[in-house]
Amino acid sequence: MGVEEQKEEREVLDSIFPEEIIDISETEFRISIILDIDPEDNGGADEPPAFLFGVKYTENYPDEAPDLELLPSSTSPAKHPFFDLYEDRTRLLRELTDTINENLGIAMVFTLVMVLRDVAETLVRDRANEQRAIKEAERAKIEEAENAKFHGTVVTKERFIKWRESYTKELAEEATRKAEELIADDKKKRIGVKEITTGKQLWERGLAQVGKGEEDEDDEGMDALEGVEKMKIEA
Repeated sequence: MGVEEQKEEREVLDSIFPEEIIDISETEFRISIILDIDPEDNGGADEPPAFLFGVKYTENYPDEAPDLELLPSSTSPAKHPFFDLYEDRTRLLRELTDTINENLGIAMVFTLVMVLRDVAETLVRDRANEQRAIKEAERAKIEEAENAKFHGTVVTKERFIKWRESYTKELAEEATRKAEELIADDKKKRIGVKEITTGKQLWERGLAQVGKGEEDEDDEGMDALEGVEKMKIEA
């Protein structure tokens, strides 16, 4: 395609992008691309992402690829939550490789603009969906934790088996303890519980008996003396 053919493509592009195209020279121009993003995918930004698609015809275009560049746009927000031209530039241009190879020999700028816009919009939507998925997972995790407070621990087969073994062991231990208490009580009733007298108690009881015996002997002696005295007086 010669210069005349390049001019023809350029005229077509002027009619398609009357307000978006900016001339740099006879062989170089820039097209402003504003992405069509749903408000919910815009991440709270005031404006959707936008950038400039720079095209420069080479001598042998379209038999060879034009020189392409992505440049920031003055209408684009300084920092979009789901699009960064400096970080995404290489990826976006790489996505045009197949389209360029498929369209060698024919005018391709319009097709490149459409593919570039679609790839960029898909990139933004995917990131917005990923962000929503993360938030949804976090919200679900919080709700699960809250529900666990009311529903308690989820009963699984392993937890039930462990609880049953522990409960059965406790019942067996309690039954054994009660049986031992009943046996002990029954034994006390049959043989009685005898009071054991200590050596000190026996000693104290012995002294008391000795003292009582001496008092009895003294009383008997006094009685004999009184009888003798009475006999003397009568005589």
